[in-house]
Amino acid sequence: MTATLFLVLFVGSLLGAALGSALGMAGGIFVVPLLTIVAKVPFPTAVAVSLVSVIACSCASGPRFLAAGLTNLRLAVVLETATAFGALVGLAMIGVVPDPILYGIFAVVLAVSAIQMMTGRKEARLGRAHVGSSPERALFSGTFVDHDGSTVSYRASRVPAGAGLMFGAGTLSALLGIGSGVLKIPAMDAAMRLPIKVSSATANLMIGVTACGAAAAHLIAGTLDLGLSAPVVLGSLLGSVLGAKILVRAAGPSLRIVFTVVLVVLAVPMTANAFGLGWGVGP
Repeated sequence: MTATLFLVLFVGSLLGAALGSALGMAGGIFVVPLLTIVAKVPFPTAVAVSLVSVIACSCASGPRFLAAGLTNLRLAVVLETATAFGALVGLAMIGVVPDPILYGIFAVVLAVSAIQMMTGRKEARLGRAHVGSSPERALFSGTFVDHDGSTVSYRASRVPAGAGLMFGAGTLSALLGIGSGVLKIPAMDAAMRLPIKVSSATANLMIGVTACGAAAAHLIAGTLDLGLSAPVVLGSLLGSVLGAKILVRAAGPSLRIVFTVVLVVLAVPMTANAFGLGWGVGP
């Protein structure tokens, strides 16, 4: 690996992790395009390295979210169980689904996430004030202090439906090498009526757990390139710490706009690769 490539991967991972961690999505969704387009590595290798970066992001930003009271641990345990089963399905599909289809799925995920960023949050904010008295809501309730000093109370709803969506998120996480926060956060915001910061922080904890098992499988299979992982992990660690600070202090709308633009931009080369145009795809 050249010094230039090391620097590019480091800076790219840092920026991706900062943006991703600020919304609880880690940097995996940016690392795969970075490796396939810039480093020109095969898709399975990019997925393996991306999973390691997801673990780094989750571990680095998790303590900050826990200290701020944003992570709902009870909800994370329940939803992660469903996510883990989905990850097993995704691992079983690796090598079975052709690369163009994987790129196509990735592009769809990016596009849907961009749309959800601009529309789904409104529904989630309205749901913040919607509280009930069911045992389910009481079990997964919580409070946190927002950036303006106000105390926000919330209670999760439709947890079984959310668990079903987490199963699908886990499948895509293992199959595409993304943190699956692009699916978990919209599910928790829109379907489960959680505040954006709680969704992001809880998703951040869950994606690290999901990625651990998938990354271990890639390591055993020999598809994990440790040389490429070094600059990506270093950049992801620093970027995720920065992103955690942004999430705790920021209001949110401006971050969503920036993230939506990035998602749309990334969807273009992934769509091109899905149709065999070969935008930087390795052999």
